[in-house]
Amino acid sequence: MMVGASEAMRRVKTVAERVAPFDTCVVITGETGTGKELVARAIHHLSPRRSRPFIAQNCAALAETLLDSELFGHARGSFTGAVGDRPGLFESANGGTVFLDEIGEMPPSMQVKLLRVLQEGEIKRVGENHSRKIEARVICATHKDLESLVAEGRFREDLFYRLQSFVLCIPPLRERSEDVPELVGHFLSLMEERHGRRVEGFTPEAMRLLRTHAWPGNVRELEHTVERMIVLCNEGDLIGADQVLEALDQGRGGDETASGRDIERGGRSLTRALEDYERRIILSELEYAGGVIAKAARSLGMDRTTLSRRLRRLGVRHDEP
Repeated sequence: MMVGASEAMRRVKTVAERVAPFDTCVVITGETGTGKELVARAIHHLSPRRSRPFIAQNCAALAETLLDSELFGHARGSFTGAVGDRPGLFESANGGTVFLDEIGEMPPSMQVKLLRVLQEGEIKRVGENHSRKIEARVICATHKDLESLVAEGRFREDLFYRLQSFVLCIPPLRERSEDVPELVGHFLSLMEERHGRRVEGFTPEAMRLLRTHAWPGNVRELEHTVERMIVLCNEGDLIGADQVLEALDQGRGGDETASGRDIERGGRSLTRALEDYERRIILSELEYAGGVIAKAARSLGMDRTTLSRRLRRLGVRHDEP
């Protein structure tokens, strides 16, 4: 379900509806947290493949060897622990859709294999010499500029042009603030159901704060903020400005010096404002990465050591799971 009635989201919905009936590969671009997987699912459910599987895989979440096995399967004895034959996601999605998130993080060897899938409709399991025919639509997503990655030699040019057949860009939430009330209502219903409690809605001041917030973590940040407000608010109450500000502070690790109250007073220096923005981005990426620093660092385009230093500089304590 794609939520939002802004002109930008109406265009996204229209394009998704038009491309859905075709088997063409789609690349969905946009910042982290804009809802790229949600759009991919919508395309799948609008397509003739809707009754077949939709299988998603984040390319940044697994090491190269594990990603190879996960996507393409493996033969018994192909590596330690391979006690039997196992089909990969492409085989499991037969007749359906495979969604590859963070395609810009895919290792070069995997890029070659993906190109073969797109061109020939074939895969090879790890440890096998023969190819297998597969029939699955591929939808990819990235928050990175693939053309820049090609120029840096980190992404195959032939794969880049093969993926360019259809590109759909999801605008960040800050560029469609008119969608915030509808999104808030949608997430409020979900969270009330999830946590078994009801609130009366939002005061005008609370909604104003939500609409004017920058949302660097986009729709994902908004969703988690609404969940925190449900927890902070008393049963049956209206959610007010104080609960909004407290929920936003909690999302930034409780950093009062960079809170929404400081923004309202206009008393922050540029340095503090930039640090606050950096902190939000990093915390949002860490949350998406399940708290794994190495995974978050890859998505942010840096190494683990650099991200750890930045966390210390920003005063963020983080214990990995």
